[in-house]
Amino acid sequence: MNAAISGFSLGLSLILAIGAQNAFVLKQGLKREHVFLVCLTCAASDAILILLGVMGLGIIIEQAPWLMPVMRYGGAAFLLAYGARSFITAWRSSDVLLQAEHVKGALLPTLLTCAALTWLNPHVYLDTVLLIGSISTQFPGQRGLFAAGAMLSSFVFFFSLGYAAAWLRPIFAKPVSWRILEVVVGITMWAIAYKLLSE
Repeated sequence: MNAAISGFSLGLSLILAIGAQNAFVLKQGLKREHVFLVCLTCAASDAILILLGVMGLGIIIEQAPWLMPVMRYGGAAFLLAYGARSFITAWRSSDVLLQAEHVKGALLPTLLTCAALTWLNPHVYLDTVLLIGSISTQFPGQRGLFAAGAMLSSFVFFFSLGYAAAWLRPIFAKPVSWRILEVVVGITMWAIAYKLLSE
């Protein structure tokens, strides 16, 4: 159980930081738009990455130095585009949550965006694959329990974030609140893109 608790604690500490993925899940939760599948996509992606890290994919990443720059620039380009979209929405849109409920975004583009925010972020590979993978070696014979604990933390966090966002809906019933959120999301995306490009 010590290995599982350590994995859960580490996974939660890595995922709590405000990031592109978390901002997207929060936004979908506020709109009540494909919340379950968005949370499942994020948590399942993390689980796959954790499993790969524990199985030793980090070694492959270290042996392919060209891979991380490709992921970094690709991820930065996507984040810049998504951030710009958020700023444009904040400038033009007067939508409120009650209106958004009647116009659901298409499922496939939503899930593709969610997957891109996860898999095109090189920090995910550094944190989830390399860091969790390397720390799992401290639990010989219990690496599976360590990985299970880390995976559980992702499911707990994303589903909590996605569904707890509903408590904030009264605040976001006002157009100004929604515009502020879009600006915050845009700034978050661009800040992460800047960090990727400046490394």
